[in-house]
Amino acid sequence: MNIADILLRHYGPGSAGHEAAEAFMRHSELVASRAEEIALGLALGYEAVAFVREGAMLHDIGIYLTDAPKLGCTGGEPYIRHGVLGREILESHGLMRHALVCETHVGAGLTAEEIRASGLPLPERDMLPGSIEEKIICVADKFYRKSGANGHLELTVEEARMGIARYGEGPATRFDAWLDELGITG
Repeated sequence: MNIADILLRHYGPGSAGHEAAEAFMRHSELVASRAEEIALGLALGYEAVAFVREGAMLHDIGIYLTDAPKLGCTGGEPYIRHGVLGREILESHGLMRHALVCETHVGAGLTAEEIRASGLPLPERDMLPGSIEEKIICVADKFYRKSGANGHLELTVEEARMGIARYGEGPATRFDAWLDELGITG
């Protein structure tokens, strides 16, 4: 199954995610564009850049299963679970590598200890980007905030840092290290 088929299956007309399609697609396109730009700037090969684009388009696929009415999401799960839900969706399509992007992009990744200490409704396991492609998608995602079906706020580096800081010192430190690694400056 190709990426377009997966997107249509979960966000197309008549799908469970159709009400959230506009917010999902606009955000995914913005993140994919920035992630691809970062990957190209690092001179990653064609396959890596293609994976970054695909992963960025799919990173939030689980949002429709969450309770986020402003985004058109009418599911019953807390929003923070969209990453693990997305992982399950993509694993069911046999996209194991893309599935990891879903899970590891939340915050700046999360460790089992951070999940436990914060009492987050997530499995207590490390959910940290491991590959350069996963880091690129995670970082690119932090520059765009969904604010409704038609609204998306583009954030500065400093605003993105502040958003990550709400997850604690660990994610904030990781985010800063990744900005350096990816050559992104404020």
